Amino acid sequence: MINPLDTARLILKPIQPGDAGQIQAIFPQWEVVRYLASTVPWPYPADGAHAYCRDAAGAVESGEGWTWTIRTKAQPDRIIGIIELMTDTNNNRGFWLAPACQGQGLMTEACEAVTDYWFDVLGFPVMRAWKAAANEASRRISRRQGMRLIDVLERDYVSGRLPAELWEITAEEWRARRSMRPHPV
Repeated sequence: MINPLDTARLILKPIQPGDAGQIQAIFPQWEVVRYLASTVPWPYPADGAHAYCRDAAGAVESGEGWTWTIRTKAQPDRIIGIIELMTDTNNNRGFWLAPACQGQGLMTEACEAVTDYWFDVLGFPVMRAWKAAANEASRRISRRQGMRLIDVLERDYVSGRLPAELWEITAEEWRARRSMRPHPV
């Protein structure tokens, strides 16, 4: 069981089977999927979100994954993206956001909350995340969060084989960085 997470502008709700319809409506867009791992089927099948929600629930039950829907506090019933944590070796966080919601700092805000969860609630010592080198928006989030680049190689994405980067931050680095962040009043 995972808890909802709140940020200044967002509500991160644990994914539920009933979320599949909204996810299916916004996920299968090239702008969303092109830099995701090639394990994402493309073209996205009509029942893809149902299978994803089922698999995400199984990962929570097995203690291998934690998935939240991203919603704004202004529209708490509307899903705008997904963020997940995983125990995969060298791949602990993934996310996507509807194109209309990108460029507003929302994913950075969601990443702050789930990274806190990874270190403070789950107690993991390090977080690592792969990303396509061409995905500049995702790279900016990693830099803003104090992550550092530790490896570069090629990986398979929905859009094909691309240069990829592995980013990392330790719990100690995260906590030191967090202690320097301004606190909300």
